Amino acid sequence: AGVNMSEVMGTLPAEMSSRLGVSDDPAPFFASGTSIVIHPESPLVPTTHFNVRYLEVGDYCWFGGGMDLTPYYLFDEDAVHFHQVNKAVCDRFSISPYAVLKQHCDEYFYLPHRQEARGIGGIFFDYLGKEDPSILDETFTFVEAVSQSFLDAYLPIVERRKDASYTEHQKKFQLLRRGRYVEFNLIHDRGTLFGLKTGGRTKSILMSLPKEVHWSYNEEDWYPEGSEEARLLGVLKEPREWIA
Repeated sequence: AGVNMSEVMGTLPAEMSSRLGVSDDPAPFFASGTSIVIHPESPLVPTTHFNVRYLEVGDYCWFGGGMDLTPYYLFDEDAVHFHQVNKAVCDRFSISPYAVLKQHCDEYFYLPHRQEARGIGGIFFDYLGKEDPSILDETFTFVEAVSQSFLDAYLPIVERRKDASYTEHQKKFQLLRRGRYVEFNLIHDRGTLFGLKTGGRTKSILMSLPKEVHWSYNEEDWYPEGSEEARLLGVLKEPREWIA
C-alpha cells in the first residue's frame, strides 16, 4: 500500500497546457492531491485506487478524483457494496450524479489495446469547477465527502476476504492481471503523465505500480470457458450496472 500527498508548482509545458484545454502556451500551475493505491497479497482481495486533487493552471482551477476497484476473482456482493457506497455519497450532491461519474470511470479506466476495463469501476470526475467557478465550494465539500467514504467502501471487502485461503493458480492469475494495471498506469493514466511531465518525484509517481507482476504470451489459456477467470474477463469487456 502507498499513500502520496503532493504539492507541486511551476510552469506547465505548452504540450500539457494545451492538453488540459487551458492555453497553447506554457502556463503557471499549482497542483495538490492525495493518492492511495493498495495491492493486497491475497488474490481474493481486490486492488483499489483512490485519488483526489486540485489544480490551478493559468486562469483556471478545478477538482478531480475518484476511486475504483480491481478484483482478480469477482465476488458480486463486493462489487455491489463498493458501488452502493459510491452512489450514497454522490446522491448527497447535485453536482455529482452517480450514473454520470460511474460512466466516466468505466470510460477512463479502459485499455483500448486490450478492449477491456482495468477493473469493475467506481466513480471518476475531473475538471469540476473549471468552466463554472461558482460550484468550487460545493465541489470541495463533495471531494471531502468522497475522501471520507473511501474506507467505508473498501475495508468491509478486505474483512470478508483477507483470511480466505487461495491456490497457487489463483496467485499466478493475480500477477497476470496486475500486468493490466501496469499497462494502464504507464500508457493512459493522467496523473502519472502529469507527474512525469512536470518533473515530479519519479519513485512517488510510480508508487501505484504493483511490486510483482507477470505477463503470459499464451494468455488465452488462463480463461477456460466456464471458469471464474473467464467470468471476470466477461465483466471487464462489458461493464455492468451493479446497482439499480
